[in-house]
Amino acid sequence: PMGPLELSDMIGLDTMMLVAETLFAEYGDDFYMPPPLLRRMVAAGHLGRKTGRGFYDYS
Repeated sequence: PMGPLELSDMIGLDTMMLVAETLFAEYGDDFYMPPPLLRRMVAAGHLGRKTGRGFYDYS
């Protein structure tokens, strides 16, 4: 079984952030606001499997 962080790395952290931002914009509920850690990881270029680093290191 795949856990939520591994799944996020597979989907792409940039994609996860875009989905969260879209849901937040649509519903205005803080529940959907992207977490600060996710924003920092995307800004650093750690997008998951596609970049070799996300919540896990794929090098």
